[in-house]
Amino acid sequence: MKVSGAGNAPFAPSSGKSSSVGRTRWWIVWTLFCSTTINYISRQTFSVLSPMIASQYHLSHADLAKIIGAFQLSYALTWLLGGIFLDAVGTRIGLTIAVIWWSAVNIAMGFARSVAGFAAMRFMLGIGEGLNWPGASKTVAEWFPNEERSVAVAIFDSGSSVGGALAAIVIPWIAIVFGWRWSFVFSGGLGFVWLFLWLYVYHPLDRHPRVSPEEVALIRAGHEGVEVIQRTGISRWTYLLKDRNVWGIVLGRALTDPIGWFYVFWLPQYLSDARGFSLKQIALFAWMPFVAADLGNFTGGYLSSYFVRRGMTVFQARFWVCVISCVPILAGIPAARVDSAHSALILICFALWGYASWSTMGLTLPSDLFPQDVVGTVTGFSGFAAGLASVFFTFVIGVTVDRFSYRPAFLVAGLLPIAATVCLKLLIRPARPLPENPTSA
Repeated sequence: MKVSGAGNAPFAPSSGKSSSVGRTRWWIVWTLFCSTTINYISRQTFSVLSPMIASQYHLSHADLAKIIGAFQLSYALTWLLGGIFLDAVGTRIGLTIAVIWWSAVNIAMGFARSVAGFAAMRFMLGIGEGLNWPGASKTVAEWFPNEERSVAVAIFDSGSSVGGALAAIVIPWIAIVFGWRWSFVFSGGLGFVWLFLWLYVYHPLDRHPRVSPEEVALIRAGHEGVEVIQRTGISRWTYLLKDRNVWGIVLGRALTDPIGWFYVFWLPQYLSDARGFSLKQIALFAWMPFVAADLGNFTGGYLSSYFVRRGMTVFQARFWVCVISCVPILAGIPAARVDSAHSALILICFALWGYASWSTMGLTLPSDLFPQDVVGTVTGFSGFAAGLASVFFTFVIGVTVDRFSYRPAFLVAGLLPIAATVCLKLLIRPARPLPENPTSA
């Protein structure tokens, strides 16, 4: 089947220009959507089953925090080193290795029997899964012009919400019918199926056998300043660490990612602890916030593109979406205080809707502000900082819940994105002057 050609890919922006030049880039981003979906099903398998596993092995919230934190620590390290790795080997090879790794580890996790065993497997899982987002962001930077980029990011990032929702529905059913260990075998096996699709659909832009010359021209026309850092000859890390845009992205991610981790990892346990949900009830209701997050991904992506079409600069469009997204995130604060479990779920849905919209902008900014050859590195560095912040937040939640309640965590999660948005405003300067007399490093 020829992938390029006339017509619009599903949910791709419809325009005469887009349909006339081909749709290979949209098939690629939907393949990344599938990898993100599988990524989240894999990582959510333990979280969804945590009430059952905690009961069987008598785990405290501090024990759960150690297991979750082990994943976040390796995940953060892989964002940093993985971004460099992906810039070196490319996304085709890099994501192939990543998916094989995390799929095999996730299957092996079904044989764990202790806190140490689960923590070790989760640490190994984070090594593979940490490559998905830097790889996807790098691919979007390579294949999409500026005006389409936020929608492309929204598409692949929405896979996290779809994966979380599917995990909440499917994983409990498998555990109830076949036993919880088979849930890990199922979620791990999905990655091996995805590999066939990835290796067929994705090739580098300059060597892709099914991309049209018109589509290549459109993509390259949307890439201005791609070789800026390469031409300067300045050491990559020296250059990046001096750039205030890098620190704006880093602080923005570090202050918002803990919110996503909180809802992703702790929501099933919260529904069990504070709302008395059984595993069947979790399967019935815990998918809803992830659907709201999916809507948030596309809300942010399309609203940002709309602002650009209305004359805003790219950064202004991203920034104002972040400002707007802070409002629904605040709904998470009263979620822990209302008496009704259904009201709490509705408020959590609003919070995750806003968070996903903000997160889409945060993931888009590296490809907006930096050349392709360092997008993986910048994305990885920001993910590393966000991961470390999330590890800290996770351990604090575990201790806080054991000693007090979930309420302080909901409060902090509601306020952090406001600080993150302020950091974007104060630090990011879209027009970066280039060195006048570049010298070799």
